[in-house]
Amino acid sequence: MIAKSPFPGMDPFLEGAIWPDVHHNLAGAIQELLAQKIAPKYVARVETYTVEDTDPQSEVGITYPDIAVLQRREFREPEATFKDEIVVTEPDLVLTAAITVRVPVVQILDTAKNRLITCIEILSPVNKRAPGWQAYHEKRTGMHLAGVHLLEIDLLRRGKRHVLNPSLPMTDYLCALWRAGSNKLEVWTNRVREPLPVLPVPLISPDPDVLLPLKAALDMIYQRGLYNLSIDYSKSPAPPEFSEEDQQWMRELG
Repeated sequence: MIAKSPFPGMDPFLEGAIWPDVHHNLAGAIQELLAQKIAPKYVARVETYTVEDTDPQSEVGITYPDIAVLQRREFREPEATFKDEIVVTEPDLVLTAAITVRVPVVQILDTAKNRLITCIEILSPVNKRAPGWQAYHEKRTGMHLAGVHLLEIDLLRRGKRHVLNPSLPMTDYLCALWRAGSNKLEVWTNRVREPLPVLPVPLISPDPDVLLPLKAALDMIYQRGLYNLSIDYSKSPAPPEFSEEDQQWMRELG
């Protein structure tokens, strides 16, 4: 029997310790789903960029599978001690660790000139908290100024969102499209009980958008990764905590 997530949309249990594997595989699944739709004029490629995470211990049980750990030597102000009436200063050596996280991203390029046309960003936890939040915010602005379409997929409830608008409804998950040459954002919001959207992926005008079925991509990697073997659905998913009403709904999913 093929393993299948019990959730109609995003499975919140994928947001926890297995998220790095989910993130990596989801980028590959999106590439696979789009490749035949955009060929031969365009190709989809999975690339990575690096972000320094100075606060990895704040994560919810995540161990990054593809990281570089940088140890820094920091000297605190020495403290004075007295031994036989002679003042002795002892420097306090502290080792701190910073983690360089490699974040996968799907890029669509035209085959004629190898130009970057569309970037599909699946947000990582490091993109949604300091100092990575600001670095990513500047990156997305830079892509827009460079004339690149940006499709942003945020399947993590924790962290600070990059689409901040008081008129948006309360949501668990959010996808946004920033088309090149436009200052308007197209936004899709989803609660945990709702199906995920089929997202438009823009190309070079007048070529029409191609469609990305996000739920189909998640179903693909759930089955391939046998994530059901790593999830205990009798427990609570990763924080933040859902409302009691949503928790009751989850218990009834079976």
